[in-house]
Amino acid sequence: MPGSTAEMTPKPDHGEESYRGSGRMQGMATIITGGDSGIGRAVAIAFAREGADVLISYFNEHEDAKETARWVEKAGRKAVVVSGDIKEESHCKELVAQAIQEFGKLDVLVNNAAHQASFDSIEDISAEEWDVTFRTNIHSQFYLCKAAIPQMKPGSSIINTSSINAKNPSPSLLAYATTKGAIANFTAGLAGLVADKGIRVNAVAPGPIWTPLIPSTMPPEKVESFGKNTPLGRAGQPVELAPAYVLLASHESSYMTGALIPVTGGRPML
Repeated sequence: MPGSTAEMTPKPDHGEESYRGSGRMQGMATIITGGDSGIGRAVAIAFAREGADVLISYFNEHEDAKETARWVEKAGRKAVVVSGDIKEESHCKELVAQAIQEFGKLDVLVNNAAHQASFDSIEDISAEEWDVTFRTNIHSQFYLCKAAIPQMKPGSSIINTSSINAKNPSPSLLAYATTKGAIANFTAGLAGLVADKGIRVNAVAPGPIWTPLIPSTMPPEKVESFGKNTPLGRAGQPVELAPAYVLLASHESSYMTGALIPVTGGRPML
C-alpha cells in the first residue's frame, strides 16, 4: 500500500489523451491531496486543462507525483509537488501556506487522499489500523478545511471524496467505509457552516474505480471481479470521475453546496 500506477495491469486512464478543457477554471489555484495517482491524477490533469494551477499533495509516491506534475505542466499550468503526511495537522497547515506562497491565493481544495485495507474479521483490525484510516481519511479533511477556509474568498470551493461505501458499506472495508460515511456527513455540515462566507462544500461518491489502491489492498480474486457488480458491468476509470470535480470546482455549480454526487456505474446509493 498505497500501490504504484506503474505496476498496474491494465494501466488506468487518467484522461492523458482524452480530456479536453474549455477554460472553466481559468486562473484558479487548487490543492489536490492524493494527487499523485488514480482519481487525484485525473482531477489534476482536468483542472490544468481547464486553466488551473495545481498543488499536488502526496505521501511518498514520488515517481507517480512527478508524472502527474508533468501532465499539469504540459497543459501550460504551474505544478507544485509536496510530499508529506496529511495525518499531521502541521503538514496540512503547511500545504495551505505553500499554496498561498506559490499561487498567491487558494480557490479550490480537493480532499481526495485515502487509506484503505481489507479485513475478514473485526478481530483482525488493529487499533493502529483504525486510527491510521481515520486520521488519513477524515481527520486530514478537518485539518485542511480549517486551514484553507480563512484563505478562501467567496466563490471558492471545497470538494471531498466520499464513496458509495458511505451508504452501501462493504463489510471487508469496515474502517474505510465508516470514514467515507463520516466524510459525507462532514461535507453536509460544513456546507451549512460556511455558506455565509460564499464558500461551497460538496462531495463526490465514486463507485469501483481502477486505481492503485485496488490491486495493492485487495486479494487477487476480488481484483479480478472488481466492478463487475455494477449495472455497467465494469470498474470505472479515473478520467470518468474528473468531470464531476470540474463541475463542482467551477462557477457552473454556483448553486450547489452540501451535495453528494454519485459516480458509481449505476449502483444506487440507498
